[in-house]
Amino acid sequence: MQDQQPPQSAEREAKVITLCGSSKFEAEFAEVNQRLTMEGCVVISLGMFGLPDLPDYDWAADSSDLRGQLGRVHFQKIRMADEVYIVDPGGYVGQSTRREIAYAQSLGKPVRYLSRERVERTESDVQ
Repeated sequence: MQDQQPPQSAEREAKVITLCGSSKFEAEFAEVNQRLTMEGCVVISLGMFGLPDLPDYDWAADSSDLRGQLGRVHFQKIRMADEVYIVDPGGYVGQSTRREIAYAQSLGKPVRYLSRERVERTESDVQ
């Protein structure tokens, strides 16, 4: 009994990272999600990459505030995170993502950007 392994909880907890950015960057989200997961992080991503096609639902009217509900769910994902990672190929950050960044910063969450990491990697490759 003395040579038992310590319980898993004795190990370092994985960092929880919430991804934010435009849903039009689905391929980039998948790439970042895979890389961060392989680095040992727990990754929380977008729930969908486009508004679902719901029968008899007019997204333009959105009378039930489904779009608002989805936004509130994503804000909860930000609250759950240790860090927020912005998927912003070419530096593109839309209005919704700017709100998410401001919210994360108001909570004191660190914010990283894909575009800035790519620039840093490119500069270090040149040197």
